Amino acid sequence: MLRLGRVLRTAALQQQLRLMSGTQTSVGGGDAVPKHCDVLIIGGGGMGASSAYWLKKKAEQKKLSVLVVERDAGYTTASTVLSVGGVRQQFSLAENINMSLFGYEFISDCRSHLGDVELNFQPHGYLILASANGAEILSRNSKLQNELGACNELLGPAALSSRFPWLSTHGIELGCYGLNKEGWFDPWALLMGFKKQARAYGAQFANGEVTGFEYDAAGQLSAAVVSSADGSKHSVKFDNCVLAAGAHSGQVARLANIGTGKDLLSVPLPVEPRKRYVYVFNTQGRNCPGLATPLTVDPDGTYFRRDGLGGNFLGGRSPADHEEPSCDTLDVDHGYFESDVWPTLASRVPAFESVKVQSSWAGYYDHNCFDANGIIGRHPHYTNLFIATGFSGHGIQQTPAVGRAIAELILDGKYTTLDLSRLGFERLVAQQRMLEVNIV
Repeated sequence: MLRLGRVLRTAALQQQLRLMSGTQTSVGGGDAVPKHCDVLIIGGGGMGASSAYWLKKKAEQKKLSVLVVERDAGYTTASTVLSVGGVRQQFSLAENINMSLFGYEFISDCRSHLGDVELNFQPHGYLILASANGAEILSRNSKLQNELGACNELLGPAALSSRFPWLSTHGIELGCYGLNKEGWFDPWALLMGFKKQARAYGAQFANGEVTGFEYDAAGQLSAAVVSSADGSKHSVKFDNCVLAAGAHSGQVARLANIGTGKDLLSVPLPVEPRKRYVYVFNTQGRNCPGLATPLTVDPDGTYFRRDGLGGNFLGGRSPADHEEPSCDTLDVDHGYFESDVWPTLASRVPAFESVKVQSSWAGYYDHNCFDANGIIGRHPHYTNLFIATGFSGHGIQQTPAVGRAIAELILDGKYTTLDLSRLGFERLVAQQRMLEVNIV
């Protein structure tokens, strides 16, 4: 039954793509691959589609040709559409807080940006719990978050029990509850909204895989080799290139000798796929969490939230580094729920002692092995290569801000809204980690 749930979800995504992709004649169709474009975007998921949208929107009447190349025509394994679609400001880095604040603004007012799109935003917030060991950090983070414009409050065990009577506070010292600007939404709808509006502005979306690069006399990138599904290969010359290939970004970077060359090119792009499971379950237990239940995160990283109106919940937990599952397939480990997820759920919410898993799926994180944070900005060697990847599971909420930032760098030559320079590739060169405390 678990595998069937994954199959049904994939089939539904493919059908939605057929209905919503507009000018495509089929899921495997897409626009023709041109011989030249001003901006080539590698990856048509959330980051790539958002970058295309913002580039065309900011360019206005300028003749800026933007081509997005996506290898997964049906988005069946795309991280964007297999995420749980959360937006929160409960981070410890100002950049992540600010990007997610803008993400909330964009998502809550999506129709003014993307036209007739319904993201089904559920404004029920996040509840991040901390033991005695993590209470001071949680409190310090909350202070910064609220100073920057977030809206959350700290609750002790008594207040947590009063506000959330279904919750066991055993071992809990403090909770941070998002009162506003947090919740979750339909990530598929956001992706299709970006794509549809970018197309309306004139961006092209082609199905294919970048399998190599070409160089000019100065050793800079000048073209990409795009292999189409029919086996044909195309050389696409570009002025600028955006690497937004999600979990496969590290692999694409190596095609440009990033990580295998000399000097600055000896520093790799440390992004690789990490498989994560999401389980949908229900329970007949009493005192069950209600419709307004926030996305709740236990100190050990186990999370859950309501999933629709039918009494279902979804949840999961990232495995420890030494337990990382193979990424060869997107098959779900059924036993992982029983051994690693359910015990925490049952301990934290007594009503979950008798849960029944209804379905599940797996998706990839574009995991940044260096510091689990997004890598954004111009590459220090290739002056026409811009990077937007490595968000390690919290990228979907930041797609509006990152796409805007990439457009600013290309069109204005600098950040004009949020300064994201500390998240640039230079930190990899300098070996200066930007560590985020609240990774979920």
